[in-house]
Parts: sequence; structure tokens; C-alpha cells
Amino acid sequence: MIYAKAMTLSLRNSCFKAGIAVSTLSLGIIIAAAINILPAYPAVFDESIRRSSGIIQRLIMNFMEPSPYVSFATTLGAAVYSLIGIILIYYFFEKTQSQEILFIGLFVISFAFECIRIMVPLVKAMEFPTIYLGRSSRVLIFGRYFGLFSLFAASVFTTGLEVQKQEHLVFITGAAALIFALGLPTDGLSWDTTLNMEYDFNSTLTLVRGGILGITMASFFISAYTRGSKQYIYIGLGALLIYTGRELLLSGDTWLSPFSGIVILSLGTWLVCVKLHHIYLWL
Repeated sequence: MIYAKAMTLSLRNSCFKAGIAVSTLSLGIIIAAAINILPAYPAVFDESIRRSSGIIQRLIMNFMEPSPYVSFATTLGAAVYSLIGIILIYYFFEKTQSQEILFIGLFVISFAFECIRIMVPLVKAMEFPTIYLGRSSRVLIFGRYFGLFSLFAASVFTTGLEVQKQEHLVFITGAAALIFALGLPTDGLSWDTTLNMEYDFNSTLTLVRGGILGITMASFFISAYTRGSKQYIYIGLGALLIYTGRELLLSGDTWLSPFSGIVILSLGTWLVCVKLHHIYLWL
């Protein structure tokens, strides 16, 4: 049994509408800045201190060459995914009460923060002070971990999490992401081939992300047993696809990354949402 008090549909849908606005703004910023920043990508790419790292990136980096424009393609793809994803979630769940879908929606909205990655070529092209790079990198870190923790929160809800209100868990998720954003030592003058700022404990955080994925999938599989619904098995597999696509989109520096990342991420999100909708359709 889940003890959390669900957010009202009206308030939850208002969050989704706000997410649509944020995602639209993110996409608009990227498109508006494209003319100015695209010529700067080769220069900032050459100034990168190393190739991007990541679980999947390490498997393909020795077989494919990086490209300076992949970062723009993945940033644009993330914004498009965020906008289309949250619009579809709002449309299909507008009148469906699902506690998990709020956090799935927040995960999708978190990709709007990826527009921050254009700051590196923007600072180069417009000759802005480099202090903006360090500050913007913390916003990007917040967005990424807020999305990751939101996906984790969605899975824990299915196992019977006891919390008074969903709003409290949203606050806890945001606070945890903020701790990561403010606590990680970052280098505002160094970036990798995907134009992500350098920060300490990169290898450790890769393991942390992998651990969160494992717990997330395990939570859905446990829910399949405790709640007697095999739909949660498919949701757990969808979470694996989401994580895989996310890794490709955020840490890939080859042309395999933007296209395969979007497809895998979208497929995983579709699988999770369809199965959640099926579960709550019969409640």
C-alpha cells in the first residue's frame, strides 16, 4: 500500500504546464543562439582537455571519432525531447491520477536544463566573462541530478513509500540535487568534448549513477511482485532504456550519440508511460 497523499490533478497539471513553458523557452534559446554559437564550436572543441566519459561512451569512444558539432545536436535533441515528452505526458495523463507520473514528468522536464551547455561557445563567440561558465555549470549539474533523483523517486513510490505529501518528496528531490550542484568542485575553465565542465569525483559519480539505476530497476521489479502486476517489469526495463538513452545523449561525442540516444530515450519513456497508464486505467 502507498501511503503518500497524491497531489491534486489540477496542481500536478499546472506543474506540467509550467514544464511545457520551461522546455519551450529552452528550445527557443538554443535556436535563437544557433547563428552566433555554431561557428565557435570547432574552437571550443579544440580547447577541450579530454574526451567525454561515461559508461556507454567508454564502450564506443575507441571505435568512433568525436565531432565538435555533436554537442549542439545532443543539446538540441534534449530540448526537443523535453518539450515533446512533457506535452504528451500532459495530454495522456491530464485526467489520470498516477503518483509516479509526476516524477516521470519532472525527469522529462529536467532535460530543458541542457540548454546551459551552449554557454561555452556563447562565451567564446560573445566574449562574455568566463565566470559565467562556472555558475552555469552548477545549474546544469542541478538539472541532471534533479532528473535522476526524480526517476528514482518514481520507482520508490511504487514500493510503498510513506510520505505525507508528494510536494514534500519533490522538495527533497530538489534539495538533494542542489546539494550536488553546490558541493561539487567545478573548473569553469576546463571542459570535455561534449562541453561539460570538469568537476572532481567524476568516476565516483559514474558509479553513483549506476547504483541509482540499479535501485530504480529493482524497485520496479519488487513492485511487480508485491503488487501482483507484471506491468512493473516492463516499466523497469523502460527505466533501463531511459538511462541508456540519457547516457548517450548527455555524454556522447560521436554522431552515433544524438540519434541513437533520442530513439532509445524516447522508447524507454514511451514504455514507462504506456505501462503506467495501463495500470492506473484499471484502478
